[in-house]
Formats: sequence, structure tokens, C-alpha cells
Amino acid sequence: MKIEAKNLDDYISKCPEERKDAMKKLADSVKNNLDAKFEQAMSYGMPGWVVPHSVYPDGYHCKPSEPLPFMSMASQKNFIAFYHMGLYANEDLMEWFVAEYPKHCSKKLDMGKSCIRFKKVDDIPFNLIGELVSKMSADEWISLYEEKLKK
Repeated sequence: MKIEAKNLDDYISKCPEERKDAMKKLADSVKNNLDAKFEQAMSYGMPGWVVPHSVYPDGYHCKPSEPLPFMSMASQKNFIAFYHMGLYANEDLMEWFVAEYPKHCSKKLDMGKSCIRFKKVDDIPFNLIGELVSKMSADEWISLYEEKLKK
């Protein structure tokens, strides 16, 4: 399900009605816990948070003209997705998140390498997402990115 949007607010306004509040709360969970060096941007058709060129001039290795992506969220056909590249790149962070998740949600964790899927809006653990967001600064993400992901 692709939503054409100019910015985060525009994206949320075009989400299905039953998801708008959850998407806003998810965005607020990020915004309220995010290192100030990150910047909100539309990336790959989704609202996301990136390390801007002013902080990391090299940009994304796959397309250096774009800023370094870090997190994003999307309203997909059957779920809300939250993408956090730090989970993919940092095993300790992944282990922490997997261990903490059952303390915040009774549903089984549904995730891929960096994508957490929420089929029901009532199952989104906003406080846990906020805590996850706070666990990595832009400088830490850049260092990890250069160590593990940059080719």
C-alpha cells in the first residue's frame, strides 16, 4: 500500500482512519526520544528519520546523494511497519528488544531483520518503541554503519 505524501503529517492524514492515531503516536514516540542530530524526512515513500548530510556528508552508500537512513514507519496493506536499522546492525540491541517485547505486548513479536510489524494498532508498545529509539544516537549509528554496513 503506497501512500503519496510530501511529509509526515501529509502521510498520516492519508492513512486509513483506524490507523491515524496509532501512526501519530508512533511518530511522537520517535520524536520525543530521538537524538537531535537525526532529521525527519520522507524516504522511499515512507516517513523516516535520517542522518542529514550536514552531520554525515558521505550519505547513504547505495546512493550518496541521499542522507543516511536510520528509521522509518509505514502503513502497509495488512500491518503498520516500524523499521529500525540499529536492530539489524547491533546484535545486543536486537537481543534487548526481543527480551523486552513480551513485557510490553501479549502478542508474539512479528519482525524481520529491521522491520517490526504490528497487525493491530492496539498491540503497538509505544513506550518500548520510545525506549528503543533513545538507545542509539546519530553518532553511534554512523559508527555502527561504517563498521558493519558500509561497503
